[in-house]
Amino acid sequence: MSIKVKDLVHVYGEKSPYETPALDKVSFEIADGEFIGLIGHTGSGKSTLVQHLNGLLKPKSGQVFIGDAEISAKGAKLTDIRRKIGLLFQYPEYQLFEETVYKDIAFGPANLGLSKDDTDDRVRESMSTVGLDFDTFAQRSPFELSGGQKRKAVIAGVIAMRPEVLILDEPTAGLDPKSQRDMLDMLLNIKESRRVTVILISHNMDDVVRIADRIIVLEKGRVALDGPPAEVFAHEEFLTSIGLGLPLAAEFMRELRIRGVDIEGGALTADEAEESLSRYLKAKENVR
Repeated sequence: MSIKVKDLVHVYGEKSPYETPALDKVSFEIADGEFIGLIGHTGSGKSTLVQHLNGLLKPKSGQVFIGDAEISAKGAKLTDIRRKIGLLFQYPEYQLFEETVYKDIAFGPANLGLSKDDTDDRVRESMSTVGLDFDTFAQRSPFELSGGQKRKAVIAGVIAMRPEVLILDEPTAGLDPKSQRDMLDMLLNIKESRRVTVILISHNMDDVVRIADRIIVLEKGRVALDGPPAEVFAHEEFLTSIGLGLPLAAEFMRELRIRGVDIEGGALTADEAEESLSRYLKAKENVR
């Protein structure tokens, strides 16, 4: 499902001594099926922005379109729109509440009025998608799971509703390295198998560069950069000036250049950095 945001403005505490502009004429479009990385330092407007995408917040001015529906229009059917959008805030495992993993995942589909068989199909399908074996986990208490498994169970509950847009706020926060990798692999699997539009909010630049088709950078409530990862991370000085890091490989290569090593830029992953270093060393060897 496509998303269009046009001249979106939001102000907290409007007409009070604590009035704070949060979004300032934000505009962008997301094509159906895109995987977007949304980055920016704390207070840049990321969470405020995504809360407009399912109507949790209303804009002071501007428009938000989900597909062909203008979400802030008078008479818009927010219930129907919200069913198409899966929104997970940071540490979503705190949303678990049922006595078994099965019941937690089945809660949403059952409340849509689906039959028992259809609900069961959706639970099995969504558990398979996130990598939770049905026979192993369905009847376990969600509170007995590991942190990564809990997060997968919550995401399974969301995708069991079959959203067309999936928005995740820091889905790898607090997880160990293996669980982080598993989470990112799972998100890629969801995108590819279900053809959903994904928006990933993250402070981890390595997560973003690994899986995002495109990156939107927010700074002081405005879109500062918008483009493919290589294009966005080419703005090294700007990104560091606004408190954002670079992917580890890019940071390493940047440090080499600062120290006088005449090596090309553009490497964003460990594999790309290795290739760049290999070319540099071969060139040095040929000079000898």
